[in-house]
Amino acid sequence: MSSREVLAAACLFDWIAGDPEWLPHPVRLIGNGVERGERLLRQPGQTPANELFAGGVLTLGLVSAAYFVTKKIINWTNSRGQLSGFICEALLAWTCLASRSLHDECLAVIAALETGDIVLARQRLARIVGRDTQNLDAQEISRAVIETVAESSSDGVIAPLFYLSVGGVPLAMAYKAVNTLDSMIGHADERYLYFGKVAARLDDVANLLPSRLTAAGITIAASMFHDTYARSALVTWLRDGKKHKSPNAGQPESAMAGALEVRLGGQNFYDGLPQTTAFIGEEFEHASVREAKQAIRLAAVVSILGAIATLIWGRR
Repeated sequence: MSSREVLAAACLFDWIAGDPEWLPHPVRLIGNGVERGERLLRQPGQTPANELFAGGVLTLGLVSAAYFVTKKIINWTNSRGQLSGFICEALLAWTCLASRSLHDECLAVIAALETGDIVLARQRLARIVGRDTQNLDAQEISRAVIETVAESSSDGVIAPLFYLSVGGVPLAMAYKAVNTLDSMIGHADERYLYFGKVAARLDDVANLLPSRLTAAGITIAASMFHDTYARSALVTWLRDGKKHKSPNAGQPESAMAGALEVRLGGQNFYDGLPQTTAFIGEEFEHASVREAKQAIRLAAVVSILGAIATLIWGRR
């Protein structure tokens, strides 16, 4: 487990500085590793079994490397002195968190909508979602923001905090490797159906508990504001949490849908191809900019609650 001092410093760095694009980031290194590994391990004409094996080798290799390289770096800096070890561990822990960057990116989308610049809103949204954004109207952009805020609160905040508290920075960095692999190759399409299957299943397992902790956090956060609905969040979460094609994404999304009393899900386009998911909170109205702003506010509170819980859990 990471010390409370390391966790506190990492959260503070994240809230103050976010994720500066000029800063070398381990996730970018992991992403480069995924690309190079795919070029090395994938060969034309591979059978599904060979693709499954190659993807498994890449996934387990990169996740293991993320864990052991991080551990090695921390041990080396600790051997140079307590202060250098603390700084290194805190900085690495900071790179595992994405609370401030999620907040800022989503607010940038909302700001563009509020000024009537739909083109800019679509461009800003494309930075944080995988779906096609070029034809989305304000309502669909608002829905996308809410869904992204809910899911990313788990992937980018609560899950890293959970793994920091359970296994320290090395385990949190291994989680980031799992998450990056899933986002890059864990797709159930023709290209990655077999090659990315291990990455997708490992991500499902890694997010099983954090996604539900996030949904619980959203429900608790909803009880703190007069214009959000804690009971509705709980009911919708328990009823619709399994409607999503992902066993985990539907957990925080359903809680968020109930907290805001908005309808999520429906049709999205990816590379021009439609994908339809079940509605979450089907009885509610469509999302608007107002609810998108509320979602960002709820996510900020969830981040604070998660940090407090982690600091309580972390060792001295």
